[in-house]
Amino acid sequence: MPHARTIRTPESAPEDAPPAGIPTRWIWLAAWPVTAVFVLSNAATPLYVLWQRDIGFSRGTLTVVFAFYIVGLLGSLLVSGVLSDRLGRRPVLLPALALALIACGVFATAGTVAALIAARLLTGVAVGAAVSAGMAAVTDVAGPSRRRLAALLASSAMVFGAGLGPLLSGVLSETLPAPTVTVFAVEAALLATAVLVVLRMPVGRPSGPAARSWIRVPGVPRGSAMRLVAGIAVFAPGITATSFVLSLGPSLLSGLLGTGDRIVAGGMAFVMFAAATGVQFAVQRLPRRAVLLAGAAATTAAMAALVAAVHGGSVAALAASAVLAGAGQGMGQLGGLSLLNSAVPPRRLAEANAAFNIGGYVPAGLLPVTAGYLSDAVGLTAGATLFAAALAALAVTGGLVVLAARRHADDQAR
Repeated sequence: MPHARTIRTPESAPEDAPPAGIPTRWIWLAAWPVTAVFVLSNAATPLYVLWQRDIGFSRGTLTVVFAFYIVGLLGSLLVSGVLSDRLGRRPVLLPALALALIACGVFATAGTVAALIAARLLTGVAVGAAVSAGMAAVTDVAGPSRRRLAALLASSAMVFGAGLGPLLSGVLSETLPAPTVTVFAVEAALLATAVLVVLRMPVGRPSGPAARSWIRVPGVPRGSAMRLVAGIAVFAPGITATSFVLSLGPSLLSGLLGTGDRIVAGGMAFVMFAAATGVQFAVQRLPRRAVLLAGAAATTAAMAALVAAVHGGSVAALAASAVLAGAGQGMGQLGGLSLLNSAVPPRRLAEANAAFNIGGYVPAGLLPVTAGYLSDAVGLTAGATLFAAALAALAVTGGLVVLAARRHADDQAR
């Protein structure tokens, strides 16, 4: 049996590298665990109206349940990347998938708000590991010659799963009995197949420079701070807008707009993430800062559509808001990551990407919670309007930050 060839690079070299000439199908299969975990990330979205009816809790409490996903995700991002680099992809992915399976069981049997919070927290931890170890595993399996394909499949797996989850949940919960049990039984089956993929995945344990510590706040090299700030300034309002749609969209559909169809709620989330994916392919050749400015404009327009929806009782306006929010997140993510990729050296790029995601997810966890409690206090129409006005102001500010960063770069070039 021939020996596997080991390829070493200055930044990261596998100690136990997978064999050369791995079939392309394994790159696709390596992306499946990422998809399966991201299906779980939003599978609960159409079901919140059922839990609100059966358990009885406010919209503010609903956004707190949603925010605990962000808490788990951020905590996981601080450690899972370092663990993956030190221990390997498989030792991080398998426990993450186990936590995701436990979350399915808790969701399926949830009878209290505390159970929903626990399930969302476990889901966030699993997703954080999938973002770091799972996406890195796709790159490892692909090898240096197929990194472009690896990046495409890893990114597509993430957004496709995030959009498929609520659509699948909406359809299953409307057409089959015991909706919460059925949805998460199907998701558990998907996760079980992901476990089998990870166990067979031809990926080794990477070795590289020793990390400074097991847990640390990610950052960027000196000279790249303005690029990070410009990216976060647009990405953060965009992902906060999509978080609002995920957490309070079903409530808007059922309470304010007069429809409780969970297929409609799941379909709206699916279309939002489809827009986030498609827009990146559409604008990929534009200058990075033009993409960011377009992202800020899309998020601002999404908030205008949200105001029109809540004041006019229009499902079409709410759907337009979701599509524009997805476009804003997609362009903010693409533009921000592209800015970092163009300047940050490879040995610091993963850390820079983590800092970028943390900068986006913190407001995405906090602001929808504020909007939920505000809606309880002043009504859904007034609460959503105030949230939309505040987020539109942040998006406009993000566009101004991008312009300021461009002037700063031009000054340095002189």
